Amino acid sequence: MAVNSQMVPLGTRMPSFELPDLAGALVRSADLAGGPVLVAFLCNHCPYVKHVESVLGEVVARHPDVTVVAVCPNDTTASPDDAPEHLAEQARRAGWSFPYLVDETQEVGRAFHAACTPDFFLYAADGTLAYRGAMDGSTPGNGVPVTGELLDDAMTRVATGQDVPEPHRPSRGCSIKWRQGAPGSGFVDPATADDITRRLPRA
Repeated sequence: MAVNSQMVPLGTRMPSFELPDLAGALVRSADLAGGPVLVAFLCNHCPYVKHVESVLGEVVARHPDVTVVAVCPNDTTASPDDAPEHLAEQARRAGWSFPYLVDETQEVGRAFHAACTPDFFLYAADGTLAYRGAMDGSTPGNGVPVTGELLDDAMTRVATGQDVPEPHRPSRGCSIKWRQGAPGSGFVDPATADDITRRLPRA
């Protein structure tokens, strides 16, 4: 099912996390501090991600001053094509050089309030959310070219200390494949944007 990103309030601080990459090395959010950071929720099986994956690699390559990490939050029981070995194949296929992290417990996806793949969260150097939304206006079948222009512009602005003017176009993609009734998740789907705002810390 296709859904839109939840558009977490700008100014929200980046949640802390510690996740393994595809080689098993831990990547910690604390190690990313000090500069702009893009956290991209991605997966291998989703046609929306496949539609943009090559251009995403080109866009992030133009911004070496922005640290980029991808996170796959999907339940691999429901989506076996998102198992780590397939994520590695995807990274090679798309030409990605950034770390691809595995969120096996799904706690990180829930902390970010990620909703779909792809879902992009761009943080300024002070650790606050500066852009969330789409790469561009293209989705599979709509005839709009994949350019990455919205994300490209946002990364340029954030890297130079500028705000990214709203409105931001929501990302659209496959809904994240959450495990149902995962113990200790404590997650309840928010009913409204105000609910999201109340539950997230401000800068």
